[in-house]
Amino acid sequence: MKIAIIGYGKMGKSIEQTARQRKIEIASIIDPAAQRATHKEISRESLQNADVCVDFSIPSTAIENIKKISALNKNIVIGTTGWYDKIAEAENIIRNAGNGMIWSGNFSIGVNMFFRIIENAAKIVDKVEDYDISGYEIHHKMKADSPSGTAEMIGKILLSNIRRKDNLVFDRLNRKIEPNELHLASIRYGNVPGTHAVNFDSSADTIELKHTARTREGFALGAVMAAEWINGKKGFYSINDMMDEIIKE
Repeated sequence: MKIAIIGYGKMGKSIEQTARQRKIEIASIIDPAAQRATHKEISRESLQNADVCVDFSIPSTAIENIKKISALNKNIVIGTTGWYDKIAEAENIIRNAGNGMIWSGNFSIGVNMFFRIIENAAKIVDKVEDYDISGYEIHHKMKADSPSGTAEMIGKILLSNIRRKDNLVFDRLNRKIEPNELHLASIRYGNVPGTHAVNFDSSADTIELKHTARTREGFALGAVMAAEWINGKKGFYSINDMMDEIIKE
């Protein structure tokens, strides 16, 4: 298999390294500014030898990239975050073009195991009303979006499984929080690859579920595994579809 890497920042470089370790050939590196990029833009020439495109670029280009890649009938892994208000549009593009795409706010296999743990915990907490719920996420100072895509996914999992909470709040609160609201806070500093936590709190105790990434290698490995998984497939998929196969659900 050959991949095209779109976006050659820290994640793009990690994906390149991980792919080479797994004996996957890099067909092209596409980035308008990076010195080591082989091409500046998505085109027939830059994708001609690629089986799958792995996109970790910027939110503002996500849909346009999906359109361009799909027009060239290439499959896509998209790990760019901050564009999820256009998920329905992306799905329509893929369905009409007949190629394949898998997306996630976080491709780390460990984080996706964490999602399943949160889901099971939330179903228990739903039955014990003494416990309130909150969460937080921490990322490096260069991250372009807030909240993280992972935090948004965690929030949706919690709302789907805890009936007394029906509204996510990511912004600063200058008031008392309402009983139906769930506050997920974001912190940006330093070089933190990614930390996510969910808290269940009562007057007697606190339960904290936490995932801490040590390096970007886990994210890169998951993204490369997703490229292997989507290769040859047609249709619109999320990381949950791949995880269902991995854990045989």
